[in-house]
Amino acid sequence: MKRDSVLFFTASMTVACLAMFAAAPEIDLLAAAHFFDAGHFIGRNPAGDFWRRVCYDAPYLLLALLLVAGVARWRGRISRGPSGRAIVFLLASLALGPGLLVNGLLKEHSHRPRPEQTLEFGGPWRFRPFEAFDGACQSNCSFVSGEVATSAWTLAPALLAPPPLRAAAVGAALLFTAATAALRMAFGGHYLSDAVFAALFTFLIVLVLYRWYLRAPSPR
Repeated sequence: MKRDSVLFFTASMTVACLAMFAAAPEIDLLAAAHFFDAGHFIGRNPAGDFWRRVCYDAPYLLLALLLVAGVARWRGRISRGPSGRAIVFLLASLALGPGLLVNGLLKEHSHRPRPEQTLEFGGPWRFRPFEAFDGACQSNCSFVSGEVATSAWTLAPALLAPPPLRAAAVGAALLFTAATAALRMAFGGHYLSDAVFAALFTFLIVLVLYRWYLRAPSPR
């Protein structure tokens, strides 16, 4: 019941945010303006570049470590590590969320210009609300954020943590996702709604697949 409640809450938050940003698209412009100063976005500096690289690489490094641990367990080198079912859960959630939904579908078909590309922040194109899908961007567009989605995927390995550590791991995944979102906004790469929906859509996919992971029969 608790897992159902979390999934229902996340779905409800997604619907509420869809309604909020559709009714008040100016929220995106107001939020982006907080990261824009003296004609440029404040994240574009060497420190910002460094932390963006860290946030980009960290989920893939975590996945690589878990895959190594899973293979080591399968070969009998270690006694504890991700099971085969856990590895399928991790790979499927990454492939379906950040991979297919975000980078394969939304970013390629939303046509939403990034903040740095819009007239309000010195770019050449009109601002478009997230649901319009009629902007001037043709490829790798603003809606939604691929990097935020990949950071949000870290909820999947967090849910596999041992029970004494699971709450802390989930909290760390949420904080990491928020930090990546703030950084992408500071770069002028994404609006607030791009980050919010990247996280929520990925969380939903992770939570649905986590239900499958828990209900699937254990191998003998």
